[in-house]
Amino acid sequence: MVSQGAKAEAFRALHAGDPFLIPNPWDAGSARVLEALGFKALATTSSGFAFTLGRLDGRVTLDEVVDHVASLDAATGLPISADLENGYGSEPETAALAITRVAQAGAVGGSIEDWDRAGHLYDHNLSTERVAAAAEAARKLEFPFTLTARAENFIRENFDLEDTIARLQAYEQAGADVLYAPGLRTTEEIRAVCDALSKPVNVLARPDLSLSLSDIAEAGAQRVSVGGNLTWVAIKAITDVGEAMLAGDLSGLDARPPAREWLSD
Repeated sequence: MVSQGAKAEAFRALHAGDPFLIPNPWDAGSARVLEALGFKALATTSSGFAFTLGRLDGRVTLDEVVDHVASLDAATGLPISADLENGYGSEPETAALAITRVAQAGAVGGSIEDWDRAGHLYDHNLSTERVAAAAEAARKLEFPFTLTARAENFIRENFDLEDTIARLQAYEQAGADVLYAPGLRTTEEIRAVCDALSKPVNVLARPDLSLSLSDIAEAGAQRVSVGGNLTWVAIKAITDVGEAMLAGDLSGLDARPPAREWLSD
């Protein structure tokens, strides 16, 4: 068994080394597969986890996320960073509580975003207060919890790069360890964000763009995540085979992945 403290130190070390890819499993089985493939850390996906419960993104509770984190942590020896959405409440205290709860469940990192489930971005002051509260909660832990602060502009159709950078700069000053603006579309946008910050930047891989991992890293990103996309790749495979089955073609069932190798203790 790897201690939580050792996982936390390993996760921090990844952010000080070469740029790395952190995939997003949606359940314990997918986490085990990704660990077996050789990835060094994992991040949860709010949309992928919600799908496992038969729900849309944004419709899970903190208690459910805590249980999810605990199951992933028990399944693998890798560091786990939790997608905590907005912290499951608008007040700074709720963001702080979310950090504390997932840390108790085994996570060594987590992200807080500035988008409210009611359908709006928080203003700058409240957004920064929420990150500061989360950072304070993280500092009270007995291990180095890696806090990621997210500026949601670009995935909420507000393509204001100047505002995005200003938000991330404020979150950096408030104590975030990693900054993240999901939805950046070009290497120029990625470079502008990275150049404006002194702490590591996470970039979301975009399947609709022709940016490679090396393109993103050369633009300055330290960490690249994939969000819910792995979940949807798996679900598309099921959908394609299911549609073929309904048409009478059962050949798509011929898949023999090395499950015993992936899931052996």
